[in-house]
Amino acid sequence: MKEHRYRIHTTWTGNLGTGTSGYRAYRRDHEISAPLKSPIFGSSDPAFRGDPSRYNPEELLLAALSSCHMLTMLHLCADAGIVVTSYSDQPEGTMRENPDWSGEFVSVTLRPRITIVDMSRAEETLTLNHRARELCFIARSVNFPIEHEPVVEAGPASTSPAP
Repeated sequence: MKEHRYRIHTTWTGNLGTGTSGYRAYRRDHEISAPLKSPIFGSSDPAFRGDPSRYNPEELLLAALSSCHMLTMLHLCADAGIVVTSYSDQPEGTMRENPDWSGEFVSVTLRPRITIVDMSRAEETLTLNHRARELCFIARSVNFPIEHEPVVEAGPASTSPAP
């Protein structure tokens, strides 16, 4: 079995001078970085005193699920000879906050919109979407249901040259 390791660096940048001397005494700002990559500016959800202009961990979880599914789906379509010319998603998640301040996601819905050249392969594309759901590394790592509402639509062949 092959293993892959991932490392990032997370740095809290929200010390206003007195550290965490009180709940309102510090900002939730932080930076996530890795070599050769632009930093991601994070905070907590505004409901927890976070900066709404920065990504929060909940949004990053949705982004990880959505992008993992997309990359798996594009791989499967390429292998099957289905030409995808556009793909977008608008995932939505529900997190439950418990009385003891704990919380967990209880559901996520991915809404991939997949544009393919040959609409006679739409049903096969939906089947591959289901297979991508089973294979996605991130989806397989969470303990809440992930629903899918895929839409497959026709589009022209891409006019952009392949890199």
